Amino acid sequence: MSSLPLSHLHVAVLLGGLSSERDVSLVSGKSCADALERLGAKVARVDAGRDLAQVLTALKPDLVFNALHGAWGEDGCVQGILETLQLPYTHSGVLPSALAMDKAKAKAVLKAAGVTVPGGGLYNRHEVARDHVMAPPYVVKPNAEGSSVGVFIIREGANRPPAEVGSDSWTFGEEVMVEPYIAGQELAVAVLGESSGPRALTVTDIVSNTGWYDYEAKYGENGSRHVLPADIPSTVFEIAKRQAELAHSALGCQSLTRSDFRYDKIKDVLVLLEVNTQPGMTPTSLAPEQAAYAGMGFDDLVKWIVEDAYARSGTGRKTTS
Repeated sequence: MSSLPLSHLHVAVLLGGLSSERDVSLVSGKSCADALERLGAKVARVDAGRDLAQVLTALKPDLVFNALHGAWGEDGCVQGILETLQLPYTHSGVLPSALAMDKAKAKAVLKAAGVTVPGGGLYNRHEVARDHVMAPPYVVKPNAEGSSVGVFIIREGANRPPAEVGSDSWTFGEEVMVEPYIAGQELAVAVLGESSGPRALTVTDIVSNTGWYDYEAKYGENGSRHVLPADIPSTVFEIAKRQAELAHSALGCQSLTRSDFRYDKIKDVLVLLEVNTQPGMTPTSLAPEQAAYAGMGFDDLVKWIVEDAYARSGTGRKTTS
């Protein structure tokens, strides 16, 4: 990829947004905007709301850096707005963003491509709240959320299902994903969608200090410890990298993604849980940490993401939807 003089670019960084992951996005967006300013770009920080189209029309940026996380910003909706405005933007297009965010549809595509995914399926949330829909241990989670928001682990021997899923305060949709609980290590693999094909960087073993890798473990101070590279058998290490690359391709992703896995070393089972099309870019985030391990500092990674988006746009983004 040729070097792009960022001093010639006016970049709008989208941050905040409307989802339950707003606070994380504010941190990711600030980090990326700061990096772009250090690189010499003219940066407009846009707290993305329902008036996003009007704001961007007035700003007239050369390129949009999408640092939103979760629903609306990461599920194809904002990507559709950017396509309509004919603005080049970072990360994946409409279809892969929508696919990856919908856990049930993503699992179907990934399984067909040869990626090992958990069993289970979609259930009505009230049915899940009334009685066990599968024998514990199992996991209940929203079908279209990230950052471990709204996730319940029902342990072996549990007497009751997660009643909270059926409450009036539940805001994550009428259908929830229920999957068998996979014991073992939490692994992550960041992938760069290079012109020669997707390239996995390395494998991180995430050791949670909160019992499991929940929201607090992901973003709280000292919430987790990252073992990089993961201390796992070399064959499993390479399989995780190849499966992450395969998942990136199968969903049609571009730019940077992160695949999350569970590895049960006792049963020697490795399953891919989900693909994140806009991984966190916070000080504790996994993808920047893996990029640094591979010799690409934070500013270099941000520059690569922008250059990738610009290269794919020509003078106007080649749509991926």
